[in-house]
Amino acid sequence: MYKTVYSSAALRRASRARISSSGSHSPSSPFSSSVSKAVDSSPALSSPPIASPSRSFSSSSSAFRYLRCSAPRWSHGVDWKSPASLTAQIRAAAPVINRFERKIATMASENAFKGILTSLPKPGGGEFGKFYSLPALNDPRIDKLPYSIRILLESAIRNCDNFQVNKDDVEKIIDWENTSPSQVEIPFKPARVLLQDFTGVPAVVDLACMRDAMNKLGSDSNKINPLVPVDLVIDHSVQVDVARSENAVQANMELEFQRNKERFAFLKWGSNAFQNMLVVPPGSGIVHQVNLEYLGRVVFNNDGLLYPDSVVGTDSHTTMIDGLGVAGWGVGGIEAEAAMLGQPMSMVLPGVVGFKLSGKLRDGVTATDLVLTVTQMLRKHGVVGKFVEFYGNGVGEISLADRATIANMSPEYGATMGFFPVDHVTLQYLKLTGRSDETVAMIEAYLRANKMFVDYNEPQQERVYSSYLQLDLADVEPCVSGPKRPHDRVPLKEMKVDWNSCLNNKVGFKGFAIPKEAQDKVANFSFHGQPAEIKHGSVVIAAITSCTNTSNPSVMLGAALVAKKACELGLKVKPWIKTSLAPGSGVVTKYLQQSGLQKYLNEQGFHIVGYGCTTCIGNSGELDESVASAISENDIVAAAVLSGNRNFEGVFIP
Repeated sequence: MYKTVYSSAALRRASRARISSSGSHSPSSPFSSSVSKAVDSSPALSSPPIASPSRSFSSSSSAFRYLRCSAPRWSHGVDWKSPASLTAQIRAAAPVINRFERKIATMASENAFKGILTSLPKPGGGEFGKFYSLPALNDPRIDKLPYSIRILLESAIRNCDNFQVNKDDVEKIIDWENTSPSQVEIPFKPARVLLQDFTGVPAVVDLACMRDAMNKLGSDSNKINPLVPVDLVIDHSVQVDVARSENAVQANMELEFQRNKERFAFLKWGSNAFQNMLVVPPGSGIVHQVNLEYLGRVVFNNDGLLYPDSVVGTDSHTTMIDGLGVAGWGVGGIEAEAAMLGQPMSMVLPGVVGFKLSGKLRDGVTATDLVLTVTQMLRKHGVVGKFVEFYGNGVGEISLADRATIANMSPEYGATMGFFPVDHVTLQYLKLTGRSDETVAMIEAYLRANKMFVDYNEPQQERVYSSYLQLDLADVEPCVSGPKRPHDRVPLKEMKVDWNSCLNNKVGFKGFAIPKEAQDKVANFSFHGQPAEIKHGSVVIAAITSCTNTSNPSVMLGAALVAKKACELGLKVKPWIKTSLAPGSGVVTKYLQQSGLQKYLNEQGFHIVGYGCTTCIGNSGELDESVASAISENDIVAAAVLSGNRNFEGVFIP
């Protein structure tokens, strides 16, 4: 399971980066001087710093000195000890390199499918633009393809230059029904790249390194830019240091900026220095919700060329965008950087599991109950390395927020993505989130013309899938998952029995091996002067958190109504339980406040603590010292209850 582990590495790499302030480098950055000092004061670095043009290589890191010393073994006679000599030799080789580049460029011919480039007319006259028409191929195999595979096909056709992508690759995708079982490889060029701050900093540092290298070679460093749109959302740095306070958001953000001053300054510099890069500042929301509400295009219009939106991201839950009908999944940093620089990704043509939904959810059953049920089914079926595509009339009964919840948990059920094709529900969401009527009209017209739109009011053509699953939504019941894995679903009515069995079972995913005589043990302690107690199973963290569902209106309003009812009944959350609310979007705050429900959440201790990934990635902040001591000194198996997808043992700070 993916876990964000770049925090310290990203900080080290950012702090060691030297960004030159010379005019030919990039827009001036306040980050430059502070980073230079960090580099100069470091006794030994694990990798070469980004040096300014006036600085000699001789003052670089110990790692670089090691390479200099070992040069005779691999330098082929080049005097690597002299940077001036090296630069001169590179410049002398420039004509040869230029001839090689021209030869490579001539190998790529014009698009082999230019004959199917078709105009998409506007209803009132004129045209939205041109697009590569799949129906114009007149191939009956395309009509049977899953919608998710059609996106791969369109990308291959649009980028077919007989160099990076060739006609054989297109044929493999068209013949998906026969080729996918053979694990054939295809190139794929996503339309854009999505980054978050922890995994995005190294990518921006690498781009800065490339600019520095260009500058040293006497070329124009401003030529180094991403070739596809890159969106970087800062959301992984906030931590719940302050909770149960009206001032929690402000206090936590101030601490966030203090801890990440250099990183944030560097990213702000990058947003100004590089073309095709957007940086969304801290406090804006969780990356995947921002992607849904704002960044997702669904259909690109790039200088009159229309094509489906697709995205790869350096976060495993990039798949949340699949709920909007945008093909997206998480990748490693190297793959993301390659995509940023216009290189195709080599991927195995995946099998597609068709998941048919029918019926309608019963009252009181939430999207969380649905996604935990779907996750359990798909884990049992086995979907690793595959796409999952949802279809059937039941899909039309699910809101887009619920679809996004299911798509978000693709990493938990093991699939590359869980895809919902675009339909009328998608279009309604686009209008709800501020996309213009003309943009929505273009999206619908394009997808209908290219047979990528689902209309549940029309007869559905049968599509072929690698395997099939089916779920009647009426069969879904309230449930939770745990105690250690998100796919260990437990019906809510069986929760108490399951917990007692976990205490008795041997140590494992469903066991703690607590002796019978110790199971009723109570640990008494003092919490800020008042008596308190905890025992095995006591909740010490309760967090409404995570990208999975903290922007889903049905569950967020449901949580607020529960808080309202609790207040009316005189119930109160124990003061030693660390409670928090971290919405995925500022929109949530608006409808909770305007509905008058936020005050009830506040009364129960669920004040808003920030807008970003908090408890679900381990940023829960420390427990009160008295609570932590009571747990450790008495060997208590305490519990954290959260709304998200990250209920892994040991994620939370004790």
